[in-house]
Amino acid sequence: MNTLTKLVLGMMGQLRAKPAKGNAATSILLPPPEIHGGLPLMDALAVRHSSRDFSPNPLSMQLLSNLLWAADGINRKDGGRTAPSALNAQEIDVFLALPSGAYRYDAAVNKLHLVAASDLRRITGYQDFVDEAPLDLVYVADYTRMHLVPVGQRESYAAVAAGAIAQNVYLFAASNGLATVIRAWVDRAAIADALGLTHDQQVLLSQTVGYTRTMT
Repeated sequence: MNTLTKLVLGMMGQLRAKPAKGNAATSILLPPPEIHGGLPLMDALAVRHSSRDFSPNPLSMQLLSNLLWAADGINRKDGGRTAPSALNAQEIDVFLALPSGAYRYDAAVNKLHLVAASDLRRITGYQDFVDEAPLDLVYVADYTRMHLVPVGQRESYAAVAAGAIAQNVYLFAASNGLATVIRAWVDRAAIADALGLTHDQQVLLSQTVGYTRTMT
């Protein structure tokens, strides 16, 4: 579906998900993340960039596990994460739009939990490439976890936390030869409806990840 068609459907409130490809498992236990290796930090920063050229080839479960751990996984025995969160609110949930369904990443048990048995990729953004890329991440703020933050500051705090996660994904992609791009031009109402979010949850950003088409 092209961008103009999506935009028109979004304005009409009719941007919809596609049927899932295959059967969506109610949960997916990811393999333990491989937390060593990759490019040195300065080398990864040197090649970090946004790309909008994606192959539909899927990421392996191991690569997906590594990616999610880098994004916002647990890296300390006390439950600390790879991305910062003010007052340790951990208000950001990472959702995955896969061809087989939409899932929420549970860092505590390194598992994906099914939230929608539909292919939500096309509604994670107005850009045409999101429809066929293998993975679209959606960052959602849950404001019920931010009771220590003044109400008027919660959205800005959450946006900073989501940005830190997105940069972790950028650096992982750079280190592993993947393409990625962060996206703010999204139909937040359509995504929230498809994910079954409550009024206390807000869609902040989306981020597409995959192999570049030229690598396949």
